[in-house]
This record gives sequence, structure tokens and C-alpha cells, in this order.
Amino acid sequence: MLTQKQIRKLEDSLLAPFAMKSRDSRGRVYKEKEHPYRSAYQRDRDRIVHSAAFRRLEYKTQVFVNHEGDYYRTRLTHTIEVAQIARTIASALRLNADLTEAIALAHDLGHTPFGHSGEEALDGLMSGYGGFNHNLQGLRVVDCLEERYPDFPGLNLSWEVREGIVKHSSAFDKAVKIKGLAPEELPVLETQVVDVADEIAYDNHDLDDGLTSGLIKESELEKLSIWNSIEKSISREYGKISHDKRKYLIIRSLINIQVTDLIRQTQSNIKKLKFSSHMDAKRIDKKVVLFSKNMLNLRLPLRAFLVEWLYNHYRVIRMSTKAKRFIEELFEVYIEKPEQLPIDAQNKIAKEGVRRVVCDYIAGMTDRYALDEYKKLFDPYEKV
Repeated sequence: MLTQKQIRKLEDSLLAPFAMKSRDSRGRVYKEKEHPYRSAYQRDRDRIVHSAAFRRLEYKTQVFVNHEGDYYRTRLTHTIEVAQIARTIASALRLNADLTEAIALAHDLGHTPFGHSGEEALDGLMSGYGGFNHNLQGLRVVDCLEERYPDFPGLNLSWEVREGIVKHSSAFDKAVKIKGLAPEELPVLETQVVDVADEIAYDNHDLDDGLTSGLIKESELEKLSIWNSIEKSISREYGKISHDKRKYLIIRSLINIQVTDLIRQTQSNIKKLKFSSHMDAKRIDKKVVLFSKNMLNLRLPLRAFLVEWLYNHYRVIRMSTKAKRFIEELFEVYIEKPEQLPIDAQNKIAKEGVRRVVCDYIAGMTDRYALDEYKKLFDPYEKV
């Protein structure tokens, strides 16, 4: 049997000196006996996967609302894709893949129904009451909202995974500073890997979903050099193949060239900076896990294209606007009469305050549950 002691020996022999090893963890808020055959980060990963918040990601929007179609990504499928990409990058760089995977699986636990439009709605509704940030909500989920263990609230995850949740940053995600989680420091390299893996995943699967939905046309993508060069290469190699196979090969190649570039550039950065421990990455004033300048220049037009042709498409804007309206009206009706909340939520009001309880309740909803609640509360012919 591979024991905890042997896992630590394997980490010492296989991981780079600058990787975050489980033996160096700052521990958990509530002391626990170590598991006999899982490292601290493997245990964190398993707790996240078995949480209710993780399961709910299956029915939370990425770009397309769940009922738009079964093919489109959800928060859950996005999270799995991020974890796969992040683990590949971490392994290639000899970082701690278990820690990287745990952070990746937890990075979206605080997301609301209906994607970023739901978050924007709750942030406005909570103005003056702490606002709403899905990184902070993710920490709240794993620290107190998950109720699974008799000896402590939440999941009692390791310090490093909790830091990774609040310091996660990307084009759509803003890192937050929390007392007790080293707000003055940059995150470890494993968290930085998740940040970029998140961007690679959503750029490429949003492109895939946009093409499938018909909101994006391939003829429009031909203006992008990164798409055009790969498309021509695949056409030369495979000749005439089906549209779906060609699209899949292009998306796969887009992910591959970005991951490969990131690994090579990051390895070069680490070598130049002469890292010798996991703390080296936290002590400098800039991130290390980065694309090359050439790849950044290729990615920028792709990002701009997605903003213009997908995220600002009139159908997506309609979905987002409608979703905000649902959230706002649900929030106001619960605030006006909190007795409509489930009993377990009502019991938290004295301690947390009615607005925070309502915010937690709505943030935890899936798209489908939010729509069902809306019908129950506003449709006179719907049973409550």
C-alpha cells in the first residue's frame, strides 16, 4: 500500500524544488489526523468532488443557459476541462499536480446561476452589504456553507487550496485579498497554472460552443491568424473531412499549441529567476506562469473576437438580461418576506443577516432551480 510517508517521498523525488509539497502545507483551520494513504491535497480534491456545490455546477450556466441544449458546456464540464489542462501543465513543469487539480476543481464553486450575469446582479443587490465576488463566495462555500462533517463547518480544506480559490484571477475573475491568506503575496505556481488553464479552457470551448450554436461563423474566424494557420495545416494533412471532425481538430490544436507555449515559456521564466523553493514565486512582484509574447499577440485577437461576436451577440445579451431580471426579482421577493425561504435558511438569518442569507441561497441555486423558483413565486398557475 502506498502510504502517506511514501507519497511524501515520491513528491521529494519527482517534484521540482519550487513545487508546493504536501509536507510543507500550512495546514487546516481545524486540526485533523492525516489520512493513511492520501496526501493533504488528494484529500482536498476528494472532498471537493463529493460536495453538493460541486454537483450543482452541472446545471449552472457557462455561456448558454442549461435548457438551450445538452451539448453546451456547463460550469461542471468547464471545471473538468480546466482540471485536465491544469494537471497536464503542472505535471510537465514538475509542480504538484494534486494541489493543482484540487484548486482547479474548486475554482468555480462560488459561481451563481446564469454565469457572470447572475454574479453582476447579486453584486449590485449586495451593494453596501459586502457586495458579491464568486472567489469570496467559493471560500465561503468551502469554509462554512457545506455542512458535511460533525467536527467542523465546511470542508476544512488545506491553506493552499483556500488561497488558490480567493487568489484565482483571469479575464473574468478578480483575485481578492483576505486576512489570514497572505494578501501581500502572489499565489504559488500551482494556482498560477490554474489561472491560465481556465483562460485556455473557456476561450476554446466558448469558441466550440459558439460555432455549434451558429452564433459564430467559420468564415468570420478566417480573419484570425491563429485560426487560419491551424485550419490550413489540418486541410493539408487530412484533405476533405467532415465539418465536425475538422472543427474538433482545430479546437484541439488551439489548446495544444497554447499549452505547449505556456509550458516552455514558464520553464524559461523559472530558470531565469533561479527558483529553489515554492516561496520564491510568492516573494516576487509578478506572475511566472505566462505565455510567450508571440502567443499573447496571437491570443489577443481571438479574445477580442469572442467578446464582439459571442459575448455581445444579441441572443447572449438577451439571455443575460433575462437572467439578471430573474435574480433581482427573486432577491427582492425573499427580502420582502423571508418566511418564503426554506426553514434551514431562515434559521441562519439571526446570525448572518437576511441579505447575506438570501444571497447565499440564490448563489447556490442551479439555473433550473432558479427558474423553477421563479415560476412558483410569480406564476399564479404554478403549484408552490
